[in-house]
Amino acid sequence: MASVADPNGSAGRESRDPWVEFSNMFRTKVQPLPQPWGEIFGPLREGAVDDLVVVGQIGQSLDGRIATKTGHSKYINGSAGLEHLHRLRSLMDGVVVGVGTAIADDPQLTVRRVCGPQPVRVVIDPKGRLGADARVFAADGVRRLLIAAQGRSCAPPPGVEVITLPFVDGQLAPAAILSELAARGMRRVLIEGGADTVSRFLAAGCLDRLHVVVSPVIIGSGRESVILPEIERIDHALRPPTRAHLIEDEVLFDCDLSAQRVRIGAANTST
Repeated sequence: MASVADPNGSAGRESRDPWVEFSNMFRTKVQPLPQPWGEIFGPLREGAVDDLVVVGQIGQSLDGRIATKTGHSKYINGSAGLEHLHRLRSLMDGVVVGVGTAIADDPQLTVRRVCGPQPVRVVIDPKGRLGADARVFAADGVRRLLIAAQGRSCAPPPGVEVITLPFVDGQLAPAAILSELAARGMRRVLIEGGADTVSRFLAAGCLDRLHVVVSPVIIGSGRESVILPEIERIDHALRPPTRAHLIEDEVLFDCDLSAQRVRIGAANTST
């Protein structure tokens, strides 16, 4: 298990922000990435299946919970886990959440804990449930997208782009969502939540990597993490190649899902 120290300390701040330097190198793709971040984020530079890199991210307790029974989840992960999430956001072209998470948590989906560019904010809201005052829709100069079902009325604030897709088996198909985002220039996409949304993308074979950040807390009951179709035997379970990284007192499991990833199609070039 690799231990990830934080190079972003006081000495680094005196001259330059090492994370900004790292993220610039990440995007140029002309030289190997320095450690410790290179081992974690290097696989996100380029797609192994097509021109997309799709990452799912889940923060959970030791017993696989993402929230209490009442839905309270702030914050299962500590500062190290949250900083990892913000580093992920800063490297992505777009960050995606489902409407359930957007309503329950009212996330900003911005990069705040580290320096870096702001990704496009995307909400999957098939029935147009999210209110116009949601923070994800804030008019702060960042591009915002709403993905809704065809034939459903939705009234997002001015400036929010709307993508409509047909229902397939009562849901919006993850591959179709990614295809639409790719057509709009998003090549690196973070599926941030909630667990239902991440699980649907995983079950559909639409994730290249899954980052699971486990916090040293035991909740004992509550909402489960990843939920997939039932299997009868343990040997039918998904066993992706996985590397573990210690981030202060939390553990990041980086799961390589590229072997089961379906081909989405080439995206337009993005930064």
